Amino acid sequence: MKKTLFFTLISTVFILSISSVKAQKAHAHDKIKKILYFNPEVEPDLDEIKEPTNHAFFSAVSDKVSAFRRNKMLRSEVQVSYDSIDSKTILEYSKNNDADFVIVPRVKYFKVGLGKYVFSNQVVVSMKLFDAEGNFIAASDYDTYRKNMRLLGSAENSIKIGTNGAMKSILKELRKIKPSSEAGF
Repeated sequence: MKKTLFFTLISTVFILSISSVKAQKAHAHDKIKKILYFNPEVEPDLDEIKEPTNHAFFSAVSDKVSAFRRNKMLRSEVQVSYDSIDSKTILEYSKNNDADFVIVPRVKYFKVGLGKYVFSNQVVVSMKLFDAEGNFIAASDYDTYRKNMRLLGSAENSIKIGTNGAMKSILKELRKIKPSSEAGF
């Protein structure tokens, strides 16, 4: 009788420990969120500044996302218009890329001077966040001149600062919408 009771107790503890480990692994896997980023819409629309802008933007995004272990960055080489976003397009891209969230960015350079191609190193980085179904969740803008009062520095650094600031603003909006345990960007 004692041996049967002891064997039953040990086997029950063993089964419960195995099932809890499986539940922890499944729960940790469910927390990983995939975020799809489109190429930023660059204003003014000049081919010469698009590639350096994309490089600086995605460098800042990858640095920021790598700090959060439960997020994965997906990159789409497509540029979507920031002002006229179609929810069906967002839905298709999120479904095809298995993304949980979609971000549509825009980088707008300040125009300074009388010439057509004279720009400042100051930028406004704007982002719109959508869920996987194409529903709008949050938007944010970060003006590097007004927020940091940056007068000197490269445009690449301004884009990185603006991207980090816009991502922080979206994270604040997500925390207002969702409980802090779910909001991890």
